[in-house]
Amino acid sequence: MSSLVVNTNLSAIQTLNDLNATNNAESTAISRLSSGLQIQNAATGPAQYVVSQALQSEANGYGTAISNAQDGVSMIQTVSGALSQISSILQTMEQLALTSANGATQTTTSLQANNSEFTDLKASITEIAKTTTFGTTKLLVGTGASTTAYAASLQVGAFKTVNEQIGLSISAVTSESLKLAGTSSTVAITSATKALSAVAAVQAAIQTVDKVASTVGAKQNELNAIVANLTVGQQNLQAANSQLVDVNMAQEMTTFSTDQILMQSGVSMLAQAQQLPSLVLKLMGG
Repeated sequence: MSSLVVNTNLSAIQTLNDLNATNNAESTAISRLSSGLQIQNAATGPAQYVVSQALQSEANGYGTAISNAQDGVSMIQTVSGALSQISSILQTMEQLALTSANGATQTTTSLQANNSEFTDLKASITEIAKTTTFGTTKLLVGTGASTTAYAASLQVGAFKTVNEQIGLSISAVTSESLKLAGTSSTVAITSATKALSAVAAVQAAIQTVDKVASTVGAKQNELNAIVANLTVGQQNLQAANSQLVDVNMAQEMTTFSTDQILMQSGVSMLAQAQQLPSLVLKLMGG
């Protein structure tokens, strides 16, 4: 009967300690279930938190790089659409020049009509080039004597390395840059002889536009491949981070249910333990 003491109820103290531990575990389970996270801040897992933040930062960087590459694709698609229109115009100009070069069947009136349409088409090429923009940036018009309309680097990675930037350069395709108009150009189809020279100039312009289209098309394919690769990388990073910080909800719910039962039984046992000192009264004949 040595355990029957009044001043220190060791059974109640031990039961209370167990109850506090269960309460803390239940609070942790509630927090995890409500947030879906097992690592919510640096206090709940310092090492895991640091790793998680690094993974999340890299995944975010991948996301931004994907957006950058997709913006590049959108820009190139804008250019490709304009180049397709310009190419179609040049095909029509070539037909007009070939028709005018057939001097045996052309009259002065028909040559003037062909030339008028030819001149209007040249102006259309320049107008398309000037209005092809991405935001406020003109993409097909060079500055001064420059034959390059646009040149920049796209950041398509999450880090500061040269390998994670790719260059994008687009040549100017105005009538002037294609040598179809301007002070240095002699392309007008008012005679069979001039028309024959125009044929060569237009065909050269078609080759130039095709080359520009081919270059930007290849760059678009490259960007699409980069987007696909970055997307897989981002998914892998997010999966690794999820494995580290996300809660297994089924497992945590099982733990929570167990803690609830332990809390109920702990409260009941604490009540029983608090009654132990009253047994002393029986020893005293009470």
